[in-house]
Amino acid sequence: MKIFKIVMLLVFFGLNHLEAQKLTISSDTVVETKHTTTINGKAIKYTAQTGTQPLWSTDGVPIASLFYTYYKRDLPGDNGNRPLVISFNGGPGSASVWMHVAYTGPRVLKIDDEGYPVQPYGVQENPYSILDVADIVFVNPVNTGYSRLIENDGKTADRKQFFGINADIKYLAIWLNTFVTRNNRWLSPKYIIGESYGGTRVAGLALALQDQQWMYLNGVIMVSPADYKSYGADNAISSALNLPYMSAAAWHHKLLPEELQAKDLLDVLPEVEDFAVNTLMPALAKGGFISDDERSKVAKKMSYYSTLSERSILQHNLDVPPSFFWKELLRDESGQTVGRLDSRYLGLDKSNAGTRPDYNAELKSWLHSFTPAINFYIREHLNFKTDIPYAMFGDVNPWDRRNDNTRDDLRQAMAQNPYLNVMFQSGYYDGATTYFNAKYTMWNLDPSGRMKDRLSFKGYRSGHMMYLRREDLKTANDDLRTFILKTSDTKKSAKY
Repeated sequence: MKIFKIVMLLVFFGLNHLEAQKLTISSDTVVETKHTTTINGKAIKYTAQTGTQPLWSTDGVPIASLFYTYYKRDLPGDNGNRPLVISFNGGPGSASVWMHVAYTGPRVLKIDDEGYPVQPYGVQENPYSILDVADIVFVNPVNTGYSRLIENDGKTADRKQFFGINADIKYLAIWLNTFVTRNNRWLSPKYIIGESYGGTRVAGLALALQDQQWMYLNGVIMVSPADYKSYGADNAISSALNLPYMSAAAWHHKLLPEELQAKDLLDVLPEVEDFAVNTLMPALAKGGFISDDERSKVAKKMSYYSTLSERSILQHNLDVPPSFFWKELLRDESGQTVGRLDSRYLGLDKSNAGTRPDYNAELKSWLHSFTPAINFYIREHLNFKTDIPYAMFGDVNPWDRRNDNTRDDLRQAMAQNPYLNVMFQSGYYDGATTYFNAKYTMWNLDPSGRMKDRLSFKGYRSGHMMYLRREDLKTANDDLRTFILKTSDTKKSAKY
């Protein structure tokens, strides 16, 4: 009770920066507010619960405090069995802000229909939020948002307990057990959604929740997932998977050869995918022992699909880095660069020469609108007030990437749980975690093919944060809604 009183003084009146950090990260508190929004033309009343929940050591000492925002639809009666969606962003080290105020939450950014910042900044109703069919909690891992390590007797817990693939999964599974128990959500069909690195996170969490917390899921949603298994593969795989994205970006900028440009994007991509898998991968696998004739033929076709010159492709030995593509695509057109996470965005470099852009045009654009919006929204709409800086990206280095078995963990979780379904969502213009890489992950998640009826892929005509484009915001939320409704009330026994 003493801690609670101190925190409430902090939350409502504010303290100086140093004092605020020490008090807030020791907190265990909740601020509740009531709201109404309109989703798909229907008025929805809901409660927003914003606060911090501790993570304890095995000795019962709080070692970290995680900031979260929890939205519950207000309905009569007991709603403890309503679907619950647990949402993570990525990084690692990214706050749970992007999907919160731009995708599934009840409020979204004030941006234009293509996702670009518009002043004055702020938030508006999200007419497509999934809050009508599921409650949602947005979780900020340690050192993101307002989540922090807690100091005890002048010391903080070992960073290795938090900052690594397996450490991250382990402590978040424990934290989620506490959250579900506190909020009486054990009977709810549960879903975890992760964007970018969050895809790695939720893939591992699916098994950790089952094996370590006895918590079984109905669904895992991978939004523009980062799969380090494929990124770390030999060039024959990792490089070839990039070509379909390059074709999509070139198509968007109207640079493909006339016969390709005249087709719809979805008529072009299957052709490029086939070439990438059946021609480019085998060619790259031959390395320096490929014949000059075959190398030349492959480079010519790559040029046809990407608009890069045959000369530059050959100079890269058919292995073209995406960073070079972002710099090169418009070099002789407008001289602008294209975005890494969303190649619809354009940048201006100091020099037209070079092999990679000076900065990520899309990320700077997003920080433009997200940062003021989330700081305003949490304080003024959700009434959670603190002088702690909201960390859009936090210090989580060094991040331990060893022993990444998350792809196989997800397969194992599916095998153990016949109710568990997985959906992938990707934007065609994402050059960092490409849509074809997501497809490759899906194809190789279950090599036996016996669970492929529980795997699905959805693509969108935008980038990494496909929901920023208004048309895709609606479509992607509709896809989530359909997925949740289909998998949350099966009326079937969980058996093979």
